[in-house]
Amino acid sequence: MSAPTATTTANQGFGLARTIRLGVRRIPFELRQYFRASDQVFFTFLFPTLMYLIFATIFTGDIGEGADKISMATYYLPGLVAGGIFLSGMQGLSIEIAVEKSDGTLKRLGSTPISPATYFIGKIGEVFVTAILQITLLLVVAVVLYQVELPSDAEAWGRFAWVFVLGLLSCTLLGIALSAVPRSGKTASAVVIPVVLLLQFISGVYIAFTALPEWLQNVAAVFPLKWMAQGMRAAILPESFSAVEPSGSWELGLVAIALTAWLVAGFILSRATFRWIRRN
Repeated sequence: MSAPTATTTANQGFGLARTIRLGVRRIPFELRQYFRASDQVFFTFLFPTLMYLIFATIFTGDIGEGADKISMATYYLPGLVAGGIFLSGMQGLSIEIAVEKSDGTLKRLGSTPISPATYFIGKIGEVFVTAILQITLLLVVAVVLYQVELPSDAEAWGRFAWVFVLGLLSCTLLGIALSAVPRSGKTASAVVIPVVLLLQFISGVYIAFTALPEWLQNVAAVFPLKWMAQGMRAAILPESFSAVEPSGSWELGLVAIALTAWLVAGFILSRATFRWIRRN
């Protein structure tokens, strides 16, 4: 009786290892597909940098006082970093999967031994690589063109790293779930982009969060982008800027809780809604 149990356990371990291995092998393929779509590259990969160039060029001058005085180019950077992460995970992936479902790509994959977990690993890998490249480009532009001084201490970069990872994972899984909403690939952009754009405006990406009405701040606090932008401000802006946050502090513990909650919700929703073909 113990022998079959051991065999079953070994098979399960092999199955998990094979799933991960196949998922990792899909990452280069997903990246090639991503960069071949010029419209997707523009609206998800280059868009945050282009928006940053516009804001940093139009809004000049300094904000803050004394040693904590920073340029407007520095002030807008954390919000657009968070917005870039949101675009990569939520907008780009949801449209991409909706198109693949519409053109029959997912139906063909569903007829192979590949599992949804393998497919998810490939997509998550794609989003992580493109997001890292995207944010690196944004930071390089900020430093080279606008002389933005990035944090020099390990604690700030540690904040940046965990907000980036938690935010990107939650947005990626939510993007997979959101891909089930559009009825076809042709309508995916019309369904997804307005939602993403609205959340960017109310979450502190383009407009100072404290300039919004209190009720709109409460609405934004329900969604992950507000917490990602707040976490990025905590990583990039001077500590004195926490005083102008609604609570008077960065609330990093609450940022971690909110993003973790959305990560769990995204995992549940993505598994519950994902289908190789659309159910009619």
